[in-house]
Amino acid sequence: MLTPAAPMAHAATGGQPSYSADERARAEHGRDDGEPDGTAPGAPGVTIAAPYSECLANDCQAAGGPGVDVTFTLSPNEADTDVVSYDYRLSSESVWRTVSGATVTVTLTPQLSGLHFLDVRARDDVGRGRLGATTRVSFKVAEGHGESGRWRFAEAEGAALDSGTSQGDRHDVVLSGGATRDERGRRGLITHDPQGVALPDPVTDRGLLLDGTAGYAATEGPVVGAGASYTLSAWVRPESLGSTDQVVLAQGGSGGLRLLYDGARGTWALRNDTEGGPGQVTVAAGLPAVAGVWTHLAAMYDAAAGQVRLYVNGRLQAQESAVALVAEDGPLEFGRAASATASTGYAGYFAGSLDEVAIWQRPLTDTEIGDEARVVVNAGHNAVELVADWSATGQSGATLADTASGYAPELLLSGSAALDGRAIVLDGVDGAATADGPLVDDTGSFTVSAEVTLDAAAISTKPVGFVGQVLGWRSADGSVWGLWYQVTGTRTVLDPDTFEEVAVPVGAWRFGRRNADGSQTAVTSDEPARLDGPVRLTGVHDAQDAMIELYVGSARNGGAVPFTATPGSGDFTVGAVPEAGSWTDRLPARVTGVRVWAGAMASPQQIAVVVGG
Repeated sequence: MLTPAAPMAHAATGGQPSYSADERARAEHGRDDGEPDGTAPGAPGVTIAAPYSECLANDCQAAGGPGVDVTFTLSPNEADTDVVSYDYRLSSESVWRTVSGATVTVTLTPQLSGLHFLDVRARDDVGRGRLGATTRVSFKVAEGHGESGRWRFAEAEGAALDSGTSQGDRHDVVLSGGATRDERGRRGLITHDPQGVALPDPVTDRGLLLDGTAGYAATEGPVVGAGASYTLSAWVRPESLGSTDQVVLAQGGSGGLRLLYDGARGTWALRNDTEGGPGQVTVAAGLPAVAGVWTHLAAMYDAAAGQVRLYVNGRLQAQESAVALVAEDGPLEFGRAASATASTGYAGYFAGSLDEVAIWQRPLTDTEIGDEARVVVNAGHNAVELVADWSATGQSGATLADTASGYAPELLLSGSAALDGRAIVLDGVDGAATADGPLVDDTGSFTVSAEVTLDAAAISTKPVGFVGQVLGWRSADGSVWGLWYQVTGTRTVLDPDTFEEVAVPVGAWRFGRRNADGSQTAVTSDEPARLDGPVRLTGVHDAQDAMIELYVGSARNGGAVPFTATPGSGDFTVGAVPEAGSWTDRLPARVTGVRVWAGAMASPQQIAVVVGG
């Protein structure tokens, strides 16, 4: 926002960058003045307003916190009299911002704690304006107030222990009414510790399982301060959804705070007054809720600003100002809420799984909420939960069972598709396989993988442009996402039997979205797809960064591509694409080792460990 008297630019910092040793050393003396050209402006002056201060030699004090504004005053070098504007950016950003004026004030909102750098350069009024030397200042953002409570439900039995980082009383959670734990926690198979060291024995995560009729968990007393700012965060996996409310978290009486599935709206919501009286306030997501998949929910109330925000899978879904969705005193309930009308005094029992629940007594920033939705284990590993695993080894018949993931979806073969004890055999004519979907929340992060051996003889007859689907998911206006092979051209080779030159197809692997109009948003493999053996393909969708990646073996191909998720419907398919009551894009190939995870794998190293080469 700019005003003529005191120009002020508001911006939000992105994720905290990984600074080099040189940059951190430079922070000790605070400036990088550069070399002016003799006529262009010199390095401008930059001062930082309280509560922050500039990092100097042996003095770099943390202050403020995520979401606490930092204000800079930009002024001309003492030798300059013709400065008219400034370009500035945080070193985590690639794009410079511009603000006009000779002496101006710039305000930014740090999204994360830690060391930050601001680069500033002045522009004069000569010609189109000459840019001068750069001043770099550094400042340190303090850690935000830790969690008031965090529950991972990883214990073998007993109460779920509060592992929150804030000082004060712990709020352990007692499981009741038949609530149990099972080995389908959102962190999946944990292979490395927070420092990145491989565990000698991987650990299978647990989560809270609720039956939808009597199961719940609760603290002894309140966790969210009555009337104060807060942020709620939880992973949820409802078994089924309908017109009845299902409560994720609640605190207070029948008019208290609820994070829930709103049955009347068919989506996730934050609300009070579950009885629907005139005082009811609801902030609801725009996208429908999805049953049978892991979804991350977060809700934030900023008491000072009177603002409420609701996030689904780390992305802002709804925002309301001048509202007060405040908590009341009372125990924090997991999976139900107090009711003035229910015969038991409680209603909205949740049917499904809850995990990784956390509460802060402050509003988190967008970046902090995105990090919660990413579930980072360490720098090279994100938490991923295997939700489908189909191995054809030793299998026959028309049904391929999943006996490994714990979710047990079945893959049904149709047409000429067959199991030969080692792979799903697809002839490219009428073979396919399907599973009831969805398997993952399309708007969330996920990873999919399969080993594919193309039928070289069949591929050799395909024209340029031919597409054969390995696996994917589809909506009414095109594929939501998929892995596919596409013939991109031909090359001439010598036939060893006839010694004649023949044209053979050249193709590529792709991961992304194919639209109804024929356009594609996809990552393409670096090398032509091989026709003489098996290839392990892995597609990764990072919902927080809105990017997709393709791995061939454990090597990332093509770089990350921006991607906007589109909710889908129908079946998960292997070997073809269903369209308007028929099938298209049938792939002649052998497919084995089809797996799907909730969560985006973070690195080639994680792909190598979890997926394999």
